[in-house]
Amino acid sequence: MDNSSSPLKTESISKSRKCQTVELSALEKQLINLLQHGLPVCERPFAQIAEEISSTEQAVIACLTKLRSEKVLTRFGPMFDAASLGGAFTLAALAVPEADFDFVTEQVNSFEQIAHNYRRDHDFNMWFVIATESAEEIEQVVQAIEIKTGLKVLNVPKLKEFYVSLYLPV
Repeated sequence: MDNSSSPLKTESISKSRKCQTVELSALEKQLINLLQHGLPVCERPFAQIAEEISSTEQAVIACLTKLRSEKVLTRFGPMFDAASLGGAFTLAALAVPEADFDFVTEQVNSFEQIAHNYRRDHDFNMWFVIATESAEEIEQVVQAIEIKTGLKVLNVPKLKEFYVSLYLPV
């Protein structure tokens, strides 16, 4: 397939991994930059954003939908402090044999308490966040994952909270 006219470009990094670069429109860049600072809390947040950038509510929603469908934005939603709401979360990792990685990913992601899951180039090559309604439930989920996968979970609970205001302008 010829991708010369497509804005989506693929560059080979290794035999098994690929990195995609995307050309963003001016509106897409504006939205990504603006929304990194937060979403207005009001009845029609996308209308308010549209007003700020001289666009329309429909154009903003269509643009964000497109960015999500193309996986330029992989997550779009609020960030909650689970602990202050009575819940708990922990960072966890598994050392997964490469041949079993896809299967183990499905097993881990089958738990509703898995918030997100990342592949890493490390002995512990699968990292994920477990978010639960209680601290006790964390250990139950860790044990259930170990039983289901046959692998030992490295549980890395938060010892101290740090707030890092990360902004990545595009």
